[in-house]
Amino acid sequence: MSRVYATGIPFPTERSAAHDAERAPVTVLLVDDEAMLTEMMGMVLRFAGWEVVTAADGRTAVAKARELRPDVVILDVMLPDMTGLEVLTRMREHQPHLPVLLLTAKATVQDRIAGLTAGGDDYVTKPFSVEEVVLRVRALLRRSGGESPEPGARLLVGDLTLDQHSHEVHRDGEPITLTATEFELLRLFMRNPRRVLSKTHILEQVWSYDFGGRANVVELYVSYLRKKIDNGRAPMIHTMRGAGYVLKPA
Repeated sequence: MSRVYATGIPFPTERSAAHDAERAPVTVLLVDDEAMLTEMMGMVLRFAGWEVVTAADGRTAVAKARELRPDVVILDVMLPDMTGLEVLTRMREHQPHLPVLLLTAKATVQDRIAGLTAGGDDYVTKPFSVEEVVLRVRALLRRSGGESPEPGARLLVGDLTLDQHSHEVHRDGEPITLTATEFELLRLFMRNPRRVLSKTHILEQVWSYDFGGRANVVELYVSYLRKKIDNGRAPMIHTMRGAGYVLKPA
């Protein structure tokens, strides 16, 4: 069982920490101006076997991201000198594929969409359990290439190609830049061409945990993919009303 501190935040088990310690070291950039939360989060992330670098403001976070090139960023949306979304945009200019988990005290759909639209790959709403954060960081690392791809690195559907090793995507020879989550979603579609995938199935396969019924996240990311994959071209991603989505050659 997890241990719980007075803050009410559960602490990971030693078994899970030992399991992560067997993997290659992962550098996490933790950006939050709440000292107590940063200390607690840093302790838990290190216990999970990861190296942790912290920043208490946006300018420091951007500088450290450029210097250290972390594997994943945990970013508070509310910072003293600039918004977390501004920080995220600056990070994306130099590392477009850097996985970013947003921490937000705002729970409205509009706020979540704003964060994801700015380039965030996932989000958690305060207050949250540290176990949930660790779980989501693991999912982000997997989506960004932490796991070895299955045999057959190159996927091809119509004029759309995806390289699972280099994370390069092209349509009709033109390169397409995707975030880690967009890439994983497209990979799922391309592994299942012409097959209708339900929102529930997509949540389970791409996010690897229960999203609490927030299927609007799937709709949001499918919309992102359409803008990048289908923009100005014959559509490949189709909505099957009441059933889900399907990818097929144009």
